Amino acid sequence: MKFRLFLFLTVLCQLSVSAQILKYTNGNNAWNPDSLGNHRVMVQFNGTGKVAHVKIDWRRRDEHAESKKIIIQDAAGKNVSVLGVDNFSRESADVYFEAPTKGKYFVYYMPYKNEGKSNYPKGVYLKADDKKVSKSNQVAVNTTVSEIQSIDAFNSFYPMEVIAMAKETAAIKSKYPSDSFIVFPEDRMFPIKMQNDLPYRWIQKGVSNSFSGSASKGENYAFQLAVYALKDLKDVRVSFGDLKSSTGKTISAKYINCLNTNGISYDNKPLTETVNVAAGKVQPMWITVDIPKATSPGIYNGRFTVKSNGKSKVIDVKLTVGNQVLADAGVGTPNKQTRLTWLNSTMAQANTIVAPYTPLKVDGNVISLLGRKFEINTDGFPKQIQTFFNADMTGYSEKPNNILYEPIHFHFYNTPKTQEKFVSSNFQITNKEVGTVKWITTNTSENLKMEIEGALESDGYVHYVVKVTALKDVDFSNVDFHIPFEKGSTKYLMGLGEKGGVRPDTVKWKWDVAHKNQDAVWIGNVNAGLYYNLRDENYVRPLNTNFYLQKPLLLPKSWGNDDKGGIQINVKGSSMLADNFTGARTMKEEDVLYYNFNLLITPFHLLNTDFQWDNRFYHKYGELDSIKAKGATLVNIHHATPINPWINYPFIESTKMKSYINEAHSKGLKVKIYNTVRELSNHAYEWPALRSLGTEVYSPGKGGGFSWLQEHLDSNYIAAWFVPEIKDAAIINSGMNRWHNYYVEGMNWLVNNVGIDGVYLDDVAFDRVTMKRIKRVLTQNNHPGIIDLHSANQYNKSDGFNNSAILYLEHFPYLNRLWFGEYFDYEKNNPDFFLTEVSGIPFGLMGEMLQDDGNSWRGMIYGMTSRLGWSEKSDPKPLWKAWDNFGIKGSEMIGYWSDNCPVKTDNPKVLATVYKQKNKTMIALASWDESDTKVNLTIDYNKLGLSADKVKISAPGIDKFQTAGNYPEGKSIPVEKGKGLILILE
Repeated sequence: MKFRLFLFLTVLCQLSVSAQILKYTNGNNAWNPDSLGNHRVMVQFNGTGKVAHVKIDWRRRDEHAESKKIIIQDAAGKNVSVLGVDNFSRESADVYFEAPTKGKYFVYYMPYKNEGKSNYPKGVYLKADDKKVSKSNQVAVNTTVSEIQSIDAFNSFYPMEVIAMAKETAAIKSKYPSDSFIVFPEDRMFPIKMQNDLPYRWIQKGVSNSFSGSASKGENYAFQLAVYALKDLKDVRVSFGDLKSSTGKTISAKYINCLNTNGISYDNKPLTETVNVAAGKVQPMWITVDIPKATSPGIYNGRFTVKSNGKSKVIDVKLTVGNQVLADAGVGTPNKQTRLTWLNSTMAQANTIVAPYTPLKVDGNVISLLGRKFEINTDGFPKQIQTFFNADMTGYSEKPNNILYEPIHFHFYNTPKTQEKFVSSNFQITNKEVGTVKWITTNTSENLKMEIEGALESDGYVHYVVKVTALKDVDFSNVDFHIPFEKGSTKYLMGLGEKGGVRPDTVKWKWDVAHKNQDAVWIGNVNAGLYYNLRDENYVRPLNTNFYLQKPLLLPKSWGNDDKGGIQINVKGSSMLADNFTGARTMKEEDVLYYNFNLLITPFHLLNTDFQWDNRFYHKYGELDSIKAKGATLVNIHHATPINPWINYPFIESTKMKSYINEAHSKGLKVKIYNTVRELSNHAYEWPALRSLGTEVYSPGKGGGFSWLQEHLDSNYIAAWFVPEIKDAAIINSGMNRWHNYYVEGMNWLVNNVGIDGVYLDDVAFDRVTMKRIKRVLTQNNHPGIIDLHSANQYNKSDGFNNSAILYLEHFPYLNRLWFGEYFDYEKNNPDFFLTEVSGIPFGLMGEMLQDDGNSWRGMIYGMTSRLGWSEKSDPKPLWKAWDNFGIKGSEMIGYWSDNCPVKTDNPKVLATVYKQKNKTMIALASWDESDTKVNLTIDYNKLGLSADKVKISAPGIDKFQTAGNYPEGKSIPVEKGKGLILILE
């Protein structure tokens, strides 16, 4: 046994001598990586003759290294001829090249070129020449390797991506011939980045069954237990107890967690994951230890047992806790992985009331909420839904707007003429909180049991779980879910393949999840509407925007019924019926189907027009005095800016950001930042830990994209947005996962430590659970918490032909402004499209325009302008000035859509919206007429509180908008095609 150990150590020593690690240095951007690659080897030729031969032990992590071209340059940057390469592998290669003079040469070994779009590049590696070395050039090694350089420190492979050679790995494995796995403890400052290779660092350190680290009191400490699988492993787990000191002090096991197997989901549910590891793979198991602030200084010892396949390895852990107390748990230094604990955060999960919403009130089966009432039938389904918003959306009405003609209900048809007859029992309201009311009931028929769970939240969101169990084998010719709308509350429709606008006479729609991100529709008026979607218990939020096809909707087994299901919406009798059908199906005894659905009762709240006039966004990083001088009041800081460079990771330059925000606040300006979760920068400190979670946080995909991603992530990811100027490369988030917990904590940290006034969302990859949580942390302690949402038009093949407003309607209750921008056609669409799909008005929101800087005349009848700073031509300043000259703040907006609008034109294609003040009125006119035209105004002066015989009607001069003019009695007012006019009555 002693001889074997001696032999092993001797072999290991010989291996170390024969394959010394090279020096890795920072190239400080000394060359152009987009033509030469991110990595080079510096070599020194001191031989005789003109042929250099160098043996490079480069220990490369990239597979098929031999397929990539080698480019060699001299010290002056001039290319020299590569004469050939022998023994080319990931581990090493013998490179022969022409060396005109003695001196320094550079071997570029991963050159690539960027193809594709600038913001979605495809790094294509140049192919090897496969040149054979001629016998005359096969000289002995006469060149030495000085160092390996990466273009910068961020691209370096050292030390965790420098691979162990096959012989070194074999020597390690030979020591454990009967084991299933080996464990390598590793410090948090060396995140494990390779799955397919051991890092040479572990060869140097050797295998150890102990780990020691140092931490402060109150610190979120982390370390890794790397499992190297010698055989296929199933259900790898780490168990542990308390950490104990020699004096009897403890750090309880309740403060310790293995991120890879246990946690809290984004929606506050216990999460247990199964970790399987294929033979030959490395799996980091990240351990977090949240050390209480009251912990006594000292050395704490514990045993961590890694188990799989009936085998176990015990690692002795020694954690030295110092005297220093970290008030922030160390999260101010995220490079120490102190924020990994955030992945299991439960912050802001309690469904507390968020302004402007009010506590729910229950009176029998009727629940009252802000501007609305919801009545529950004895079968658990909605009996009536009402809103009390006036047509102008500026106040409340005592007379309700009924949304339903009759209660929502199901039909389970055994034959086209016969159906299940249900008896309802045990209806009860089970939960009464200020933010949520819940109820249950059971409906039973001869063949079915239908168990209902319903919940209504204070913003008007209703969630139904409808569990249907077969009591016998039963056949159905069809299952229909009917929503009978009051016809007078169904002027508009949006969704199911229909653009927003006036409701068509008939909508016929079938499921097509492979191609269409469609499972929802909104039907209603400006002041009363209902959105609904159809889902089952297996619903998973798909990827949004142009990634939908890579992770589409799952067809609901109940509603979809193998694509036989669909929806038909049309007038039927005295109601407008939304008939949601499944087609014929069979259920066997004890089969279960879930016919779940969600509702959103719109509008969510009144229009806050003063917010629109007061908060004037400047959408660009810039000098603050200049921004203020332009009249803006709020600065949106995009990513790829000096204080927020990395996409959706606004923490690295937080000191600069805080300084900028402090200065802005001193000048009376607010600052919001770009931060969402659809994709995440490769500069995130936590990316190796997140990758260790498999596909929980990062979506699986075909890989590719920018060179850094290919060189450090290998494969199984989706390349996302890329910023060429700073080479920031992001990859796609998988959807609903624990990164959202981190996101909420991150927002909280930014509010409290950096002082952000809100967030700018560029599309949204999370659901309303996370939206409510970030609204709570953004608005804590009277912070403004302003959220505005930008979306490109999603009605295209890549995005799944969805309406942006439908896709994000569940988030609208917590937004302050919309910016529905790219690919929205403000010229060729009709006013009803503007109203429903762009403006946000039917939902209590207001917006701005983006594409081609919008149409400022049409925008004005919805209170919209373009956004300052976004482009050179986007300039709402003249309109802002006109607003101020009129005194628009405090005015009452009465839109053309309201029957109460006191100003109308005699041309149905020229619309008028009124902004009413005490002694004067602004009228915004916008034309959809195909030609220049003239209109006459019909004005109800009594409603305006003005005297007809004293009023003057004039058009103020507004730069880039209109010339000044006077229009006595509002007659024959010229309106240009596609434009409009602002008039002042006073």
